Order: sequence, then structure tokens, then C-alpha cells
Amino acid sequence: MIQIEFGKRVRELRMATGLSQEKFALKIEMDRTYYASVESGKRNISLKNIEKIANGFDISIAQLFDGMK
Repeated sequence: MIQIEFGKRVRELRMATGLSQEKFALKIEMDRTYYASVESGKRNISLKNIEKIANGFDISIAQLFDGMK
């Protein structure tokens, strides 16, 4: 399922930064519980929020999806 794969990718990138879910969510101005649901694959995330996450990692949207199945 795309939501689960996306969540795994986002979690992998966040963990590489060394930030907690809470600190990363604050950085990108997103509610922590919403962000946690994205990482767990429970949220059908909007394009606007995908852009926020990519910007938070300082990568393009395309790079955010790199390596996903």
C-alpha cells in the first residue's frame, strides 16, 4: 500500500536527521499526531503536506519518493 511505503520512507529520512517526530513536526509546522499518522501509513496525505515534508528534509518531492516500491 502506497501510504505505508510513504510512511516508511518518511520515517527513514527523519531518523537520518536525528530528529524526533515532535521536533520534525514542529520544524515543518505540522501537528505531531498528524505527522505520526503519516509515518504509520494511516493518513492519505495531501500534496501540500507532502511538499512541507520534502521542504523539511531540504529535498525535492521527487527525491522524497526515491526508493519506494
